[in-house]
Amino acid sequence: MLQVLSMLYLWLKAGHVIFVIFWMAGLFMLPRYFVYHQESPEGSAEAAIWVDRERKLLKIILWPSLTLVWLFGLALAVSGGWFTQGWLHAKLGFVLILSAYHIWLAGYARGLAQGRRKLTGRQLRLLNEVPGVTAALIVILVIIKPF
Repeated sequence: MLQVLSMLYLWLKAGHVIFVIFWMAGLFMLPRYFVYHQESPEGSAEAAIWVDRERKLLKIILWPSLTLVWLFGLALAVSGGWFTQGWLHAKLGFVLILSAYHIWLAGYARGLAQGRRKLTGRQLRLLNEVPGVTAALIVILVIIKPF
């Protein structure tokens, strides 16, 4: 099995990067959708359109990308024999944070669809920085491998 993964390394890497890009795009888009959703009148046709957009983004892009990022990433870690390296442990910690953020966003979308608007537009705009900062830290860990 390890030999097969080693032969497929570049394909695994390409798949991982492709779906990280899709996932990150969705993680940047969804909070922005929430801002627009919350600025629309509650119960309006516009709010219903945002509910549909949020649902589609989660269903078509975010959930499949999250799944494939993890599958390709774990396959890469196995093929590279990286599970003993500290940088991978730190990277996995940040990916867990992004995964938890993704799950929180999905829950917030469900709440918005039911009319619960717990955060302000400003708070949502600030939350939109989470994936960017986390992704930057992950890239540094993967490229520099500081430990």
